[in-house]
Amino acid sequence: MDLWQSLLACLYWAATWFLIGLFGVVLAYLCYVHYIHLKFDHIPGPPRDSFLFGHGPSLQRSMEDYKLIHDKFLEWSEKYGPVVRLNVLHRVSIIVTHPETIKEFLMSPKYPKDPYTYDLLFNLFGKRFLGRGLLTDTDHRHWYMQRRVMDPSFSHSYLVGLMDVFNEKAEHLMEKLRELSDGETPVGMHSKLNCVTLEVITTVAFGMQLNLLDGARSPFPHAISMILKGISHYVQNPYMQYLPQHRPFVKEVWDSLELLRSTGKRCIEERKRAVKNGEDVPRDILSNILKSAEQEGEYDDGLMLDNFITFFIAGQETTANLIAFVIMELTRQPEIRTKLQAEVDEVVGLKSDVTADDIGRLQYMNQVIKETLRLYPPGPGTSRWLSQEMVIEGIKVPGGVSVIFNTYIMGRMAKFFDDPLNFDPERFHPNAPKPYYCYFPFALGPRSCLGQVFAQMEAKVILSKFLQRFDFRHAPGQTYEIMDTGTLRPRDGAMCILTPRSESSKG
Repeated sequence: MDLWQSLLACLYWAATWFLIGLFGVVLAYLCYVHYIHLKFDHIPGPPRDSFLFGHGPSLQRSMEDYKLIHDKFLEWSEKYGPVVRLNVLHRVSIIVTHPETIKEFLMSPKYPKDPYTYDLLFNLFGKRFLGRGLLTDTDHRHWYMQRRVMDPSFSHSYLVGLMDVFNEKAEHLMEKLRELSDGETPVGMHSKLNCVTLEVITTVAFGMQLNLLDGARSPFPHAISMILKGISHYVQNPYMQYLPQHRPFVKEVWDSLELLRSTGKRCIEERKRAVKNGEDVPRDILSNILKSAEQEGEYDDGLMLDNFITFFIAGQETTANLIAFVIMELTRQPEIRTKLQAEVDEVVGLKSDVTADDIGRLQYMNQVIKETLRLYPPGPGTSRWLSQEMVIEGIKVPGGVSVIFNTYIMGRMAKFFDDPLNFDPERFHPNAPKPYYCYFPFALGPRSCLGQVFAQMEAKVILSKFLQRFDFRHAPGQTYEIMDTGTLRPRDGAMCILTPRSESSKG
């Protein structure tokens, strides 16, 4: 009996000290949160929803059902000014819409990417995702090594050699669209564009032929869709993988990620083996990167695989979204569409292939694409890390904070663009004033998007052929709303009714 009493007494005191210790830890954490509030509360911002969770509940509500958190950021930026504070637990982020500060941060290599945001994407629910690839690498020296390896494969001169692939895949899409262009059948343009851009990136980057437009069953489109949904949920709640009700969803994301990484690993290993054995290999981006990587001892297969995943997703998704947004917007801009078709008729005519010279002459299309990116940037923003105190627009911002720059916000603010919600390609006429560090759909400076030339060349080829062949209108009941699944895309899939253009309408 005495033994049991002694044991119970020990357990009682152990539990007591544990609770005292836990209380002490919680109290210390709450004191630290209070200290953070005192340190940053002089910066303008909306009232916190709660002491501990800060603005988290408002941000969570703004992301439900894949809604745009960027609209909430826009609302707060217009109300509180060019420097806006956000609190979530002990973390503080600053939204900045001040052009001079954007110039300072994005054009200089001394401000690294925000490690919290980009390190979060190293894994996805505990499985390696983008790792230390180009998009997520926060070490400038290491990133610069990667960029040196990649740059030759994304130069304009190299990409001109890919025009045959752009034309071949785009032509195949036109053939499939012609079968559906009866003036009655709604066509999901975004899903079709996803297929063609995925076929392009897998062909020119990795020598893979998926034949998606021919109805070949491939797990890749669904895998990419699941990963993008996974990113959206993961950013909102990185711990959902531990909750039983989310296990089926997390498992499907894991399986999708494993499919892409195993496919990438197999592609890289087979190509390296073929090169080593002196076999003929495709002259694609993978072969080019392997050649460049020989000069960089640090560029191992793990990094190459991280970038394989980045290209596979970003190289397909964002381009498809951009083209879908152009088509969606043109359905309510008949005058702009007519002018754009006239330019295509004049430059491309009845040719089946679009040349690199044609792309250079499609000035009005270039303006339309830029205006689309202003209102509908697939990648709406980026962030940098401020390690030391800095004064921004007269406001002292302490170091140790993430600074968010958002081209979606600035593209919709009247202080930067007159009548900002009006779609007007003349904003980007060669003689119009250039936006001053308030427009950066591909980011700016040394870490601007590697694939921006690739994406725009591909988009211009597809759009040229589409405008050359079809008239189109928005399908009844479809909205012009946007959804956020890690990138911005048309919520209703840019559903259109297609009609073949007559030869007479082409002049």
